[in-house]
Amino acid sequence: MTHSFNTSAPNRLASALALALAVPLVLTACGGGGSDTATPAPTGPQSITIDFAAKAGTQDVKCGTAITGLGNGKVSAQLHDLRFYVSNVALVNDKDESVSVALDVNDWQTKEVALIDLEDGTGACADAGTKAMNLQIKGTVPAGTYKGVKLTIGVPSSLNHTDYAVATKPMDVQAMAWSWQAGRKFAQIEVNPVGGVVRPAPAAPGSTFYVHLGSTGCTGNPVTGETVSCARPNRMDFSFGSFNTATQKVVVDLAALYTGTNLNQDLGSAPGCMSGATDPECDAIYKVLKLDLVTGKPINSGSGQTLFRAEAK
Repeated sequence: MTHSFNTSAPNRLASALALALAVPLVLTACGGGGSDTATPAPTGPQSITIDFAAKAGTQDVKCGTAITGLGNGKVSAQLHDLRFYVSNVALVNDKDESVSVALDVNDWQTKEVALIDLEDGTGACADAGTKAMNLQIKGTVPAGTYKGVKLTIGVPSSLNHTDYAVATKPMDVQAMAWSWQAGRKFAQIEVNPVGGVVRPAPAAPGSTFYVHLGSTGCTGNPVTGETVSCARPNRMDFSFGSFNTATQKVVVDLAALYTGTNLNQDLGSAPGCMSGATDPECDAIYKVLKLDLVTGKPINSGSGQTLFRAEAK
């Protein structure tokens, strides 16, 4: 007997299977059902904001509110002033390169320096403070991936030794001006401790413990056009290897600043610490800042300083 085989059905089945397998591939290639299409990376400048806040340990610090547990004596105090200039602002990219932040120019910033003002002129801050505050540095960086931040507390020499009365904002703040060499106070951090500040006779007791950071040992008169040179620059560098400008802020910690300091006693020289190389009160303060008291230069680029820390917003 002769047998005949019908091959048309298997052929039709194979063709249908081939077509079914091909359809998803076509959709993926056309973008109809896949997610392989990468979002283009930004190519222009990125706007960034670095936020600042003041604390004493976990306590929020503000004018008119008592700050507790400060210094060796764990005393309470009122904030009297809290302002500082920031320069050399840079982010660290994923290649460990420092990339300068182009600062926006406004009332609080020039292209080179920003003034952070954490007092509002109320309470004890009314003596020399103002209502206006500035808690941010704003600027741009080239497109990229960034993981850290670097900053300097201080004013560049080219801007420091100028007349505040004719300077542009924010270099025109009289309270931040120093009388010698027409310089600036890079940082002005002041508290009024309960019980006041006892000073060696014949000096009368004071009400305020001052921390003023600025260049000292300066020569040259800028008024007559001379170039000013300072033996101790006293500019504080610090950085955070891991810092996200979108989710974190920089906290200045007064509890850390006064570690090792008796706020109720001043042993001599200027009241508090005013950056003098022989000022007894500056020894403990400079250890916190990781500044060399003799040379006025950062120790190991500020590594280990405890005045500033990074914290979630």
